[in-house]
Amino acid sequence: MPLDQREAGQLAVFQELGKALTSSLQLDQVLSTIMEKIDEFLRPDTWSLLLLDESRQELYFELAVGKASQALKDVRVKMGQGIAGWVAQHGEAVIVPDVSKDTRFFSKVDEKTKMETQSIVAVPVKFRDNCLGVIELINTVGPHGFDQRDMSLLEALADFAAIALENARHVKRIHELTITDDCTCLYNARHLNVILETEIYRSQRYNYEFSLVFLDLDHFKLVNDTHGHLMGSKLLAEIGQVIKNHCRLIDFAFRYGGDEFVVLLPQTSKDNALVVARRLHKLIRETIWLKGEGLDVHITVSVGVAAYPADSKTKVGLLHLADEAMYLVKNTNRDSVAAANVGILKE
Repeated sequence: MPLDQREAGQLAVFQELGKALTSSLQLDQVLSTIMEKIDEFLRPDTWSLLLLDESRQELYFELAVGKASQALKDVRVKMGQGIAGWVAQHGEAVIVPDVSKDTRFFSKVDEKTKMETQSIVAVPVKFRDNCLGVIELINTVGPHGFDQRDMSLLEALADFAAIALENARHVKRIHELTITDDCTCLYNARHLNVILETEIYRSQRYNYEFSLVFLDLDHFKLVNDTHGHLMGSKLLAEIGQVIKNHCRLIDFAFRYGGDEFVVLLPQTSKDNALVVARRLHKLIRETIWLKGEGLDVHITVSVGVAAYPADSKTKVGLLHLADEAMYLVKNTNRDSVAAANVGILKE
């Protein structure tokens, strides 16, 4: 492609990406455009977008296009390892015309994917000097290797990718704030309604059962009156974390309001939900709370359980019955577990 024609094409690409960024916060739309333009202008044999997992300091393949793309999905690269790891660690772009002559090349990726890497161009995806990941191209299809113009175009595309990624993260953070309780970091009551509707739909479609467990702390006001509202909030946070830690990955834990918690147990019968309810009831009763604050707080909980579809086939009905079972305990002797349409269980 002649230089002026190539530059005109690149300008059109930048305009298209700029329009995509300003008209939509959808990450997929921007990345899809970047994918098309990498194939159109740079024609690599394989290319990938690796994102940084900050907690593990590893790069993982968010996108992989071309030969061995499926095999790359399971590969992780440590920071500083291989060409991509070096680029992420140093925040610098690099062209490697012959990987066999570069000591940074990590051959184990080729061994796992059965690829034969010859040349690489890799650029960091950075937002405000913070590395989010790396775009890496392997083996150009054309007769000539990767050159400086290829790297410059790739750096520009990486800038657009960085903005799109940061936008997506910002939207995700805002969404999380709208569905998360500030005090406990559990989901909030608003999100419970959304999840309940989804779970009812799934259960109807696949003939699943699911259950709700309502928990209300007994005499929580006494904690606030004795130790202050700050300690009361810390107690709620501690209990919320314990509830979350004792949930399966498919379960949902919510702070319903005040000193009330809800656990939604997908694919769980009423009998099995009662096992979970008893376990949480016993755990909360036997734990010494706020030890880190120099206190020795004991508290009990009233628990109610209802199941779909055994007790109700509607969201409102299920919430009402679980809440009613919990209040049956609350209005009797507290510190126990009750099941909808059954009553308070024996110890």
